[in-house]
Amino acid sequence: MDFQLVVDGGADLTQETIERFNIKVVPLNIHFDDTEYKAGEDLDIDTFYRKMSESEELPKTSASSPNDFYHAFKEVDQDVPILMLALTKNLSATYQNAVLGKEMLLDEETERKIEIINTKTASSGIALLVNEVIKLKMNQVDFHDIAEKIKVYAEKTTTLFSLKTVENLIKGGRLDRMRGAIAKTLNIKLLMKASDEGTIEVTEKVRGEKKALRRLVEQIGEYSKSLEGKTIAMSHSNCEEKARKVLASIREKYNPDEEILVEMGPLIATHAGEGGLVISFLED
Repeated sequence: MDFQLVVDGGADLTQETIERFNIKVVPLNIHFDDTEYKAGEDLDIDTFYRKMSESEELPKTSASSPNDFYHAFKEVDQDVPILMLALTKNLSATYQNAVLGKEMLLDEETERKIEIINTKTASSGIALLVNEVIKLKMNQVDFHDIAEKIKVYAEKTTTLFSLKTVENLIKGGRLDRMRGAIAKTLNIKLLMKASDEGTIEVTEKVRGEKKALRRLVEQIGEYSKSLEGKTIAMSHSNCEEKARKVLASIREKYNPDEEILVEMGPLIATHAGEGGLVISFLED
């Protein structure tokens, strides 16, 4: 059975993937001062980075509304099931709003089949799960079975972060200016991880970016001894060359079967800042 795959703006996918597999994207909102943009629709990534660098304050982000999801779901043919992979509900109201949008539509069209999964991840983590959906779909796996398998995969997805700068954490109030100044002076780089509940926690503080990136690659081995037969997904915040070098190190050390490299969208890049990396893979 065919079905419609839907993601929100917390997913980072290539345009080629979106178009080739007819993926519907419900964008999140980015606010610079008093102006609101739909990320990916009326705010491209180059303009986003320019505006962010020029701004004294970090842009605000907000979830798509229940009405946004209602209309996105309603556009899909009534006879086509919908599978939505939502940004972790512990970082955004996106998942909850998608569920409300689903309920709004089911009040009108009770026979609709809509499955919404809290991925407990973001960025390349959702790209990884989208890739698994596509593989299952191409193997003619039933819609219900795909949804159940992806729920299991969401629990097994490990997502690791490396931040080059703490500037955006300071601007966003997640790190006070005194500690931020010390971190910058000492060249401290943060390594972070999506927790089992889908929140983001700092795992290590490393001096120097080379050491931090080396440690990022090492951390993979703490969750999966090998990536043989698996996929590694990575998103980068305006630092493709660095991302490819890190991918090469991962390839040499863990031998993944498949690699996905995408550019980080405005939602995650707002907090990660330029030079940030996110890597995702399925645990053993």
